[in-house]
Amino acid sequence: MQPALSPLATKLATFMPLTRRENAYLDDLLATPIAVERGAELVRQGDKGHFAYVLHSGWGCSFKILLDGARQVITFPVPGDCIGMRSVVLRTSDHAFSSLTDAVVSRIDANRMSDVFNTFPRLGAAILWSVSRDEAITVDHLAGIGRRTALERTAHFFLELTERLRLVGLFADDAFECPLTQHDLADALGLSAIHVNRVLRQLREMELMTFKNNRVVLLDQKKMRVLAGYEDIL
Repeated sequence: MQPALSPLATKLATFMPLTRRENAYLDDLLATPIAVERGAELVRQGDKGHFAYVLHSGWGCSFKILLDGARQVITFPVPGDCIGMRSVVLRTSDHAFSSLTDAVVSRIDANRMSDVFNTFPRLGAAILWSVSRDEAITVDHLAGIGRRTALERTAHFFLELTERLRLVGLFADDAFECPLTQHDLADALGLSAIHVNRVLRQLREMELMTFKNNRVVLLDQKKMRVLAGYEDIL
């Protein structure tokens, strides 16, 4: 019986089937997981440390702090996500990353990331493909903040989460567990928490989705995709 794949390996297999040697190298790359408590700030905006992180379990929060102290959430990393890849290349972190829940991560330094591309270029290509897809979803999300209505952008956001969680087996029976508060959603969607509450109620009354007790249930994905103008990102 083969051991279960890590969330990252499961995700990468969607883009490019990995060989046994590539999976073994990936396991070695992630062989020293670190448990972190909720709220731990692993990357600070402006840090010079050359590290990337892979999230094994739990949820994270990537965000940027503006001059007035306001927080704009960029994305909520989920298991299988790579965080801080740009920081490894640019040498300075352009945003912060903290754990939203208790989590388990692996830390990878710049030299080890370079070794991935030199030693196992197919594995490096799969990681790059995965990260690029995640960033494409983030770009679409941020574009929606300025161009979609509150109802459309909220529906779009939950569809984005659905697709990301589906890749790592965390979406089943039209539902997923979600630790986000209305304040978290507000910082991600460019709305007030009160407005978020109103929009969630509207989505429930339209029988499109419910969000209760940290569980999201999609009631009609097809109609929700039409409402949000959602297009799949390959």
